[in-house]
Amino acid sequence: MRVYVPLTLPGLAEAHKTGELGSGPLVAYAVTPALREWYVSDDIEELEYAALSRAALASLRLLAADPDAPRRRVVVAVDVPDRAAVADPDRGLDPAALGEVRVTGAVPLAKAAAVHVDAGEAEADVTAAAGAVTAADAGDDDAQFVVDGAEDHELLWFARQEIPTLVGTGD
Repeated sequence: MRVYVPLTLPGLAEAHKTGELGSGPLVAYAVTPALREWYVSDDIEELEYAALSRAALASLRLLAADPDAPRRRVVVAVDVPDRAAVADPDRGLDPAALGEVRVTGAVPLAKAAAVHVDAGEAEADVTAAAGAVTAADAGDDDAQFVVDGAEDHELLWFARQEIPTLVGTGD
């Protein structure tokens, strides 16, 4: 199963240093039955993009909690065994949890299929959105408009081998 793990650049740097995204359980996003029902599509590429977008929003929440992190959303796409990613049936229809799964066990960074990161020109909108995401989650329409401004930026695709450049180690 392909899952999308939300991070920040410092989180990606830590994963690069340790060689794993974490020992679990990790929160990630995937094509779950609830996401399929919400998105109303059978196109797997559209559904995968929806899961990636949910992870990007979760990355924005991580940025809101870490004011020192560079203002770029980071999502790592990784394949895990189906049994390692479990959706919580009690949260399945909660709009905030659409596509959310818990990944058990260690997730080696070497299993990453790709890394998705904001371009530099997104930083102003991502900064504003990180400041507004909590209010948007509480239902503030003006704050949601600000969050949507960050979501207008497509995340760039990077190969796993490019992580050292992304995190500034240049290994």
